[in-house]
Amino acid sequence: MVVASQSLQELCINSIRFLAIDAVQKANSGHPGLPMGAAPMAFALWDRFLRFNPKNPKWFNRDRFVLSAGHGCMLQYALLYLTGYDSVGIEDIKQFRQWGSKTPGHPENFETEGVEVTTGPLGQGIANAVGLAMAEAHLAAMFNKSDAAVVDHYTYAIVGDGCNMEGISGEACSLAGHLGLGKLIALYDDNHISIDGFTDLSFTEDVGKRFEAYGWHVLHVPDGNTNVDAIAAAIEAAKKVTDKPSLIKVTTTIGYGSPNKSNSHDSHGAALGVDEVAATRKELGWEYPEFEIPQDALAHFRKAVDRGASAEAEWQQTLATYKTKYPEDAAVFERMISGKLPANWADCLPTYTPESKKDATRNQSGATLNAIAGTLPELFGGSADLAPSNKTLIKGGGDFKKGEYKNKNLRFGVREHGMGAICNGLALHGSGLIPYGATFLVFTDYMRNAIRLSALSQAGVIWVMTHDSIALGEDGPTHQPVEHIASLRMIPGLIVYRPADGNETSGAYKVAVEQAKAEKPAPTLLALSRQGLPNLAGSSIEKAEKGAYVLSDSDGTPDIILIGTGSEVALCVDAAAKLTAEGKKVRVVSMPCWEMFEAQDAAYQESVLPKAVTTRLAVEAGVTFGWGRYAGSEDNVIGVNRYGASCPGGVALKEFGFTVENVVSKAKSLLG
Repeated sequence: MVVASQSLQELCINSIRFLAIDAVQKANSGHPGLPMGAAPMAFALWDRFLRFNPKNPKWFNRDRFVLSAGHGCMLQYALLYLTGYDSVGIEDIKQFRQWGSKTPGHPENFETEGVEVTTGPLGQGIANAVGLAMAEAHLAAMFNKSDAAVVDHYTYAIVGDGCNMEGISGEACSLAGHLGLGKLIALYDDNHISIDGFTDLSFTEDVGKRFEAYGWHVLHVPDGNTNVDAIAAAIEAAKKVTDKPSLIKVTTTIGYGSPNKSNSHDSHGAALGVDEVAATRKELGWEYPEFEIPQDALAHFRKAVDRGASAEAEWQQTLATYKTKYPEDAAVFERMISGKLPANWADCLPTYTPESKKDATRNQSGATLNAIAGTLPELFGGSADLAPSNKTLIKGGGDFKKGEYKNKNLRFGVREHGMGAICNGLALHGSGLIPYGATFLVFTDYMRNAIRLSALSQAGVIWVMTHDSIALGEDGPTHQPVEHIASLRMIPGLIVYRPADGNETSGAYKVAVEQAKAEKPAPTLLALSRQGLPNLAGSSIEKAEKGAYVLSDSDGTPDIILIGTGSEVALCVDAAAKLTAEGKKVRVVSMPCWEMFEAQDAAYQESVLPKAVTTRLAVEAGVTFGWGRYAGSEDNVIGVNRYGASCPGGVALKEFGFTVENVVSKAKSLLG
């Protein structure tokens, strides 16, 4: 590759800076300081190392770039525009942070082609990058041959001080070091500034030593403001270390070039102001009007188009050779990266009858995961140190660890938040992987932001959450979820299933897998029981897919509808039998998933919950919040609106009113 002259490099770097300055100034909103300071490292990376094709942003074997310090997103938008991506034109730059623009206030993968993951909440991006690197390592081990490497790319990230302060980065980077992910390279924008001011107000640790302790290879570039060659040399050195991820600490000045606001929080999160923009132009010798890029700089950046086309063409030749020599592997590889599922894949899902043994849905989940793993090699995941309890081990799948990247079982350790963001990275890699992450339902609190971002980012993750209610028993209220299901249902785009038996569990997985591969993917969360549940007459995979259905019914219009989820559906069935014996007409509706029920047409919804039947009782071992939409009122709900108690699970259920007698009594009171 021909390296640009010193003067051309400076012109290119200042092009990045002033696109960011001008866009933030026009919007009167944003973060100009990071792009101004980090422009040299970004230029070195994108100009000399990053492999990408601007005219095919989804080219599979591209290097992945993550701006973990997502507040500095004008850095990325400037690079996308300058290197020739069609997704970001100069008008998009001018519409930074405006309604309907392709340049939102933080990078969004679903909004802007060329953005790999959605970042902004600090630390999430570097944790996503760990997932991207794990995906590359896993796929390379699955498919590469000694004479044909179809998976061979790097993951690069730019992280800031804020990312390194957040605990999630520690979780994910600790795991990355343990796994020896040599194709993960992070550039740390060491500018010593956060919103409060200088970072030494709260952050004085030696980040490099911390990462060395994690097992990373650490380098330092003391002059990141101007020494592009030193940055490039550090990246080159990092690429030569193949058994460790690398952190390159690049010391920079935030707001570089601003006479009065550089090296200050004043340039961190606000426009420089008209006078300071003019002063910065004078300081850096930038004679061009706002949003104008000199032709020499633009021509140099646009060389990326031909470079990218050549890189992809070379890879296509490798793929053609691979297809000739290894047709079976190639067929699986191409199916996976196309996002398609095999025909009739769902035939593998277990089915149950009322004669099948009573079992916990967490056990049935484990059986289903293993059945899917035998059919879909893209299934890949694990638990946050709870695999024996979550029942998430793929039998014979081996442990994914350093040097054994082909294996299927991820051991996340006690790192729920890191696990969440890593799974998002796995899902967003673009390889068709279907990742799953597991823990106890109560610990979704530790990973809520990652779960939220999976929904926002359209990341097809399967969240496997067990021990779903007070029925888990003796561990008590610290481990007994009560508000969690309701709060998770509030996340737009997240599909929440609480299955009642084996068939509903299989149905939930069918939805989860298909949603993971949808044109606009969505994550699915399963809330699974610890205690054994009967397999219900009338349940099925197909019915569960609809989110709610009539499990049992009366002759004629029902007097009352009992609605249950999870372990409480069987309770409703038994209560209905008693009420029926007393002459009441009772319908039982199993409602494992609100979101899928709401996706059905109005006629189907009416067939399950007819408006004419207003007497309804919902039963769920969680807070009553939200159930009024289906039960008519939250007073028409048997739930748990307080914390649980430490005792055997059966005792907890009885003491909190989850008994046939209480359901019958409440139903009678509603019937008058």
